[in-house]
This record gives sequence, C-alpha cells and structure tokens, in this order.
Amino acid sequence: MYNMNRKLAALEAAGTPIQVGVIGAGQMGRGMVTELVLIKGERPAICADINIELAKHAFMYAGVTEEQIVQTDNVEEAEAAIAAGKYVATSDSYLATSCPSIDVVVDVTGVPDVGAKIALDAIAAKKHIIMMNVESDVVIGPLLYKKAQEAGVVYTGTNGDEPGAVMELYDFAEAIGFKVEVIGKGKNNRLDRDCNPDTVMEEATRRKMSPKMLTAFKDGTKTMVEMTAMSNATGLVPDVIGGHGIASDVKGLNDMYRLKEDDGILNKHGVVEYVRGIAPGVFVTISTDNDEIAYQMGYHSMGPGPLWTLYRPYHLCNLETPLTIGRAVVYHEGVIVPKGGLVSEVITVAKKDMKAGEHLDGIGGWTSYGSIATHEEAKEKGYVPFGLVNKNAVLKKDVKRGQLLTYDDVAIDETTLIYKLRKEQDEIFG
Repeated sequence: MYNMNRKLAALEAAGTPIQVGVIGAGQMGRGMVTELVLIKGERPAICADINIELAKHAFMYAGVTEEQIVQTDNVEEAEAAIAAGKYVATSDSYLATSCPSIDVVVDVTGVPDVGAKIALDAIAAKKHIIMMNVESDVVIGPLLYKKAQEAGVVYTGTNGDEPGAVMELYDFAEAIGFKVEVIGKGKNNRLDRDCNPDTVMEEATRRKMSPKMLTAFKDGTKTMVEMTAMSNATGLVPDVIGGHGIASDVKGLNDMYRLKEDDGILNKHGVVEYVRGIAPGVFVTISTDNDEIAYQMGYHSMGPGPLWTLYRPYHLCNLETPLTIGRAVVYHEGVIVPKGGLVSEVITVAKKDMKAGEHLDGIGGWTSYGSIATHEEAKEKGYVPFGLVNKNAVLKKDVKRGQLLTYDDVAIDETTLIYKLRKEQDEIFG
C-alpha cells in the first residue's frame, strides 16, 4: 500500500503508535501479534483468547518476556499496563473492545457467532473493527457495516486474505477502465469433501494448525466463504452453485473463461470462481470494448485478448493485516466491505447421509460443508446459511450426502446472536 510504511514510521517517531486489540491467538492470531510487536507504528496492546496461554505465547514468539506481559480481565489494570508500555493477555474478548486505549480491534476467531459479538462490542465502543472472521461477515456483514457507518467507525475485511487481495486487483482494473469479467482465487489445498478433523489430524499437527481450520480449507468451505465475500463486495455472482473450480494455469484462464458460445465454460460473465492450479494466488480476468486498448494490451505482452488475466501470485493473510489497520486509522477507510445487502450466500451441504434427529456441527466439522449460491436463489429455495449452523442445529428429516440443506430439513438454533442479527439484517435488506 503506497506510503503506509512512511505513515507508520511517523506514528512511531511521534510516540503515538496505533493500539490494537487482537482477538484470537490461533495460527493467524499469533502470527499477527508477533508481527505487530516487531513493526513500526502499530502495537498489539491486548491479545485475547479463551486459552490465555495462547495469548501469552503470541507475544513471546516476538521475544516479549513474561515480565512484560500482564494477565488480566480488568479494564483499569489493562489500561495501566498499556500506559506502562506492557502487553496485556486476557481470556475475555470484551477487554479488547472496551479498553479506552484501543484504537482498532481485529477479530481472528473464525467463529461466526463469536465474530458477531466482537463486532457489535467494538462498534458500540466506537472502535474500528477488522474482520479476519470472514465466516461471520458473509452472514451479517451488511448489517455490521451499516452499524459501523452509523457509529462513525471503519468496518472492513483485511488485506492479505484472498477477498482483500482480489479487491486490490478489482479496484485497480476498474480504475484504469477495464471491465471485470471474472474474479477469484486459487484453491490452496486438494479438495476433499469427506474430510473431517479426525482424518486431517496428522497433517494439522504437523502444520501447527487447528484440525477444524484445516478441514474447512480441504472440504472447500473456506474457499466458498472467500468467494462469497468477493461477491458481496463487488456484485459479481457464482456462475453455478459451488463454482466450476476448473484446473488451469494462469494463461489458460483467458480461454477457459470465455462464454460457452465462444468455446469457454461460462454461462455468463460477471462471476466469481476458484481455480485448481494457481494457488496461493488471486486473479481478475478483464476485457475492453476498445480496439486501441486491446492493441495496447497485446503490445504490453498480455496476450491477444479478448480476455486478459491480472494475477497476484501470493497473499500473506495475517501478515498483511497491519496495512488494513493503518488504512482504517490513517485514512478512515476499509479494504473490502459489502456492496449493500447480500449478493451471494454460503449455503449448507450434507457431508454424509444422516438421519432425522442428528445434530450438525458447523464449519470445519464432521457433518456439513459450505457452498456458494446467489442470495436470491438461496432465499427462494430456503437454503440454510452455513454460518447459522452450530452443534445445536438438528435435522428434521433424513438427508443424503451432497444434499443442499433447507430450513425444511434443519431446525436452526435461534438463540444465537448471529441468528438474531441475521433476522434484523433480512428485515432491512431483504
């Protein structure tokens, strides 16, 4: 991001670094906290996790000693520690959203209902909220963004996650006059719809990951969540439920993403997709109606057209989030936010045959995975938003592996905060 290094260096020199509250100290959270300790202009004043030892160790990965870490759930004690230049580890997320010293809250929990509470608490306390919790954003992002605007704070997704990285390319392409036909990402892990935390345990342990997180990556849910966030921010939609998920290299996309009548695979343009073979990158495929601009693209070695693909071969996830933090505070703007109401929805698919009375278990579990559909189709057919599914959701009927689950099939837990917020959102946006 242009000039952010100098903006942050100036804050460091002035002795006024941005004070950050990080909630969630798993793989993504601990890496972010470590980086925030080391960089200029931003400081992870508070790290919260239900396992306080994880919060402590997140600081210690960066060389912070135990003497520099204060463990507390008390606001006054936390404020005194921050004023003394120390770091706070807590098991209470509310501390990060309520301490007056905190400028920005980053949710790295990945749990939809938890994300709902964190975002509401941060917005109520007039703090910028950065959602690495895309799982929550794709369910109630439009409502949270509206509430943040009313409160005068920034609500945003993050640089580094695929949706934020795609948005950079999308904005760039639109700004220089191209029409964006397809946006998307590479699939980072081999697709395995049947995997669960037990089957991935060895790999998760080796990679120092949560088994549930790795399951969500491998069964495709995380890809569907990210594509949905891209859709909701741009207005582009899935061409088919779940996307085509072709195998291709970057150069092949220019031909593959032609319309069917032009020997491509797409029914329409203006779509979100994922690709097996270009991970860990993101892309936008573009076109122009102007012959001179098309000639210029050929001259610049981009190919003959009529489609060209802009590709970013990496995304650094949590390590890019400090750019979003800086952007929220310095420029008071976000990176990726919902365009209005929901454009697409992450819907629920049965992972196996199940009987009436069985419980589902949500993201990264044994019973279901997420797919993408347009919000219009999901509403028309009654598909259950995947972010509303938790261990208290119960099947009303027998279901088959691969079945798209509807409200006729599932009794949803209506006591959760995210369910109540989704109901409010539906009343506002439809």
